[in-house]
Amino acid sequence: MNEENNEQLEDKVIEETEVENVKKEEKVKTKELEDLNDRYKRLFAEFENYKKRTQKESLTKRAEITGDVVSSILPVMDNLEKAAEVQTEDKNYQEGIKLVVKQFADVLGKFGMTEIETIGHKFDPELHEAVSHIEDPSKSEGEIVQEYRKGYKIGNKVVRHSMVIVAN
Repeated sequence: MNEENNEQLEDKVIEETEVENVKKEEKVKTKELEDLNDRYKRLFAEFENYKKRTQKESLTKRAEITGDVVSSILPVMDNLEKAAEVQTEDKNYQEGIKLVVKQFADVLGKFGMTEIETIGHKFDPELHEAVSHIEDPSKSEGEIVQEYRKGYKIGNKVVRHSMVIVAN
């Protein structure tokens, strides 16, 4: 009986040791899983930030390129507008020029290009370039009274400043 008790005691000790080993192994595996899960979450967050950053850079680059291309075309638009203002006896010709100007403006509008508002608005050095000042008591301080050259912007980015005359 003593021998049997000893065997049972040994079996119990071995079983307890195995249970402890399994628990230790389980803790190690749980820790490894938590570490891997943490690494996964960090990597996923970094990837999401990378996607957002590259998308923003792509949009910024596209706007810059569009602005550069459009700014090189603006002198053509200026000349078309001047041609449309010239008085001629051939009204069909004048209407044709006006239609081309409108079509050109529509195409630029598709790229997000808008005219900068000037006459009657307050002078803003971010949008306007003052080429002259006049004294006019009927106008408020810094009010734009005349536009020499139209200015344009794409979104919030100024492509070309408006050249204006400002009242003092």
